[in-house]
Amino acid sequence: MNPADILVTAETFYIAAQSVPDEHKYVFAYSIQIENKSAETVQLLRRHWLISDANGKQVEVDGDGVVGEQPVLAPNEKYSYTSGAILETPVGTMQGHYIMLDQTQQEFQVEIPLFRLALPNILH
Repeated sequence: MNPADILVTAETFYIAAQSVPDEHKYVFAYSIQIENKSAETVQLLRRHWLISDANGKQVEVDGDGVVGEQPVLAPNEKYSYTSGAILETPVGTMQGHYIMLDQTQQEFQVEIPLFRLALPNILH
C-alpha cells in the first residue's frame, strides 16, 4: 500500500463566538477530507496530532479513529469530518498522521500536511 495514495486536505475556521481573546482563548474548527486514491479498501485506525501555538507551546494528541469513528474507505471514496482546537494565541499550526489498515491487515502511516490556524486577516 502506498501512503501517497491517501490524500488528506484541511480547511480551517476561526470561531469568534466561542473565543475569548482577553483570556487567551482562540477557538478554531478544522474540516478534514480524506480521499482514497488507491485500488484497495483501507480503514483509519488511529490519529496523532501535534498542535503548536505562536508562543511555542506544543500539545500532542493521540487517539482511536476520528470523531468517534474508524471509517472504512473503498477505492475512490472520500470521508470528511470536522473537529476543533483551542489555542492560547491567535495563530498556530497543526500537523500529524493517521495510522491506517490495508486489505492485508498491514498498518501504514499517512501524513497529515501542516496547516495553519489563524484569525482572519491576521497574516498577510
